[in-house]
Amino acid sequence: MNALVQAAPAAREAALVDSRFTVPGMRCAGCIAKVERGLGSLPGVEAARVNFSAKRVAVRHLAQIDPFDLVRELEKLGFEAQLASDNPLAQDDKETRQLLRATAVAGFGMMNIMLLSVSVWSGAGGVTRELFHWLSALIALPVVAYAGRPFFSSALMALRHRRTNMDVPITIGVLLATGLSLYETVTGGEHAYFDGATMLLFFLLCGRALDAMMRGRTRAGIGALLGRMGRSASVVQDDGTTRRVASDQLFPGMVMIVAAGEALAADGEVIDGTGAIDNAMLTGESEPEAVAPGRMVHAGSVNLTAPLTVRITATASDTVIAEIARLMDEAGQSRSRYVRIADRASRLYAPAVHTLALAALVGWMIAGAGWYQSLVIAIAVLIITCPCALGLAVPAAQVTAASALLKQGVLVKDGSALERLAQVDMIAFDKTGTLTLGEPVPDLSALDQTRKAVALALASRSRHPLSEGLAKALREQGVVPALVEKVSEIAGEGISGMMGAVQVALEKPEQAGASVASQLRIGGSTTLIPFRDRLREDAGEAIAALRRQGIPAMIMSGDRSGAVREVAGALGLFARCGMRPEDKLAELERLKAAGHLPLMVGDGLNDGPALAAAHASIAPGSASDASQQAADAVFLGNRLAPVLAALDVSRRTMRIVQQNFVLAIGYNVLAVPLALAGMVTPLIAALAMSGSSLIVVANSLRLARSPS
Repeated sequence: MNALVQAAPAAREAALVDSRFTVPGMRCAGCIAKVERGLGSLPGVEAARVNFSAKRVAVRHLAQIDPFDLVRELEKLGFEAQLASDNPLAQDDKETRQLLRATAVAGFGMMNIMLLSVSVWSGAGGVTRELFHWLSALIALPVVAYAGRPFFSSALMALRHRRTNMDVPITIGVLLATGLSLYETVTGGEHAYFDGATMLLFFLLCGRALDAMMRGRTRAGIGALLGRMGRSASVVQDDGTTRRVASDQLFPGMVMIVAAGEALAADGEVIDGTGAIDNAMLTGESEPEAVAPGRMVHAGSVNLTAPLTVRITATASDTVIAEIARLMDEAGQSRSRYVRIADRASRLYAPAVHTLALAALVGWMIAGAGWYQSLVIAIAVLIITCPCALGLAVPAAQVTAASALLKQGVLVKDGSALERLAQVDMIAFDKTGTLTLGEPVPDLSALDQTRKAVALALASRSRHPLSEGLAKALREQGVVPALVEKVSEIAGEGISGMMGAVQVALEKPEQAGASVASQLRIGGSTTLIPFRDRLREDAGEAIAALRRQGIPAMIMSGDRSGAVREVAGALGLFARCGMRPEDKLAELERLKAAGHLPLMVGDGLNDGPALAAAHASIAPGSASDASQQAADAVFLGNRLAPVLAALDVSRRTMRIVQQNFVLAIGYNVLAVPLALAGMVTPLIAALAMSGSSLIVVANSLRLARSPS
């Protein structure tokens, strides 16, 4: 690899670049370690980090290293790889679709072969038995060839690079059982084990398909985040006319016109116009921000009122929202390093099974049994020890738990999230839209009917979020608007008009305070209309329940201190306010460095990196698309009770998973000695293996019942 070179220390940092690769063949913790160690030890490579959920590898290396050389290095390590798309959202579910098709084919073949086998089991002999064996072979051979590809390709890749994995004994067992059955069919033998081979594939594929369906989808969150950027902008040309330009063709120095209601396609500085923007993606605040010439605005922010003229300062990957996307991606790398319980359990599996099967073959040969009998016993050992029950132990429990949680208003997207949720020892809440409903509600107690009528007349003609909230509240009280004429609005300042000879206005308060408010002016008289963001109805009850469970909670918010402290005081929580996305990320990293396993509950785009970085994360159903996709779970409704349900069910799930492993291991402890003793045929081994899988599934279904 001649492109891998050393650089002088002073020049290294400036010469470092990042490359990302898709590596679909990574299947366990051993794969993660092999890839990170293998790439990290190469000259010129600063670091290599695996995102297991997304099956991607991020490599920081010297600029002179060709990324395709790193692809070849990954292939030398035993993993097919390709450069990831420049679009960080593209996460194809091709593997899941392939597994589902393979499972369907294996199930179809298994059921048909089992029907043919019933006659053989019932005593059919002679020509009838041979016919049924040939029919079974005609079904089994294409089924095994197609449905076994996920295991065969993985095993072949591992063996080609002189390593082993769980797919190696599976492949050996399936191919030997199929080959021996074909030999029996050709020679007119009494026994064939096509039913055992296809049954084995079906149960193994069920476990793998369930696992693939439950794997993380965090990269979709990055897609939703970057989707907030405007896709094009109206750019002012040299002759003063404007034309629409795609966002990927913008560059610094251009001047764009941003219409009211339009999302910004790039970062820039306002050079003309005043108004208000929705900047919640960065600050988390529900209150719009006033903008004027000289103010910096960012891609993804929404212009709420009057047109703005903006000189572009940063585009594409240099924008603030793109930086948040990178933070989310990098944060997801660290969380994906979590080693799942199924991966930990499988590390010693393949060597142990190979040793047992080889011992059975050699032992019976030494004992005087012929090659045929010794091979049958070795195949029975391989089949009976195939990890169907082990493979189903985790995904069966996780899928059942996910279904149970869905009934309680929680959508779990990542199976490993249930493991991490069961481990959390503290919770960090965002404020707006999480502990609160994110909908500022006006206090109308200071308004008489006349003032309410005037306020409705003005508020109903404004697009400002506070005006819209005020108009909604007044209409719900049945207020009839007053007759106000000559209405005009000054962006960022307020809306005014004439009621007869009296000037009326709904405007910013004269004294800026910590609370969100509007000011109603009728002639020379003013009335303050404060707004408050309501707490979720069971917020206090949920925080109290967490305290009883010994789980401390805190608030991490981008809102102003006044609004945050009001909520923190009502709930008795420690709070940090005015936090930017990187601040929240740093705080979570500090907590993890201190030994905590934090759960992040947030809803805003500014919470995306924190949701990806936390040990586990949950977002409300009202959250931004990016936050919902970055989180491990989404809860519905206006209550926090589903968050408590997620914690409770996750703990129960882990207890069931542990029981499943005990059942799976107990089955092997009982069955393997019988197989080694030659008392089990491959067919009986397949039935016993299937029985253990059914026991594990039945135990997992207990999660569907509500706890007593």
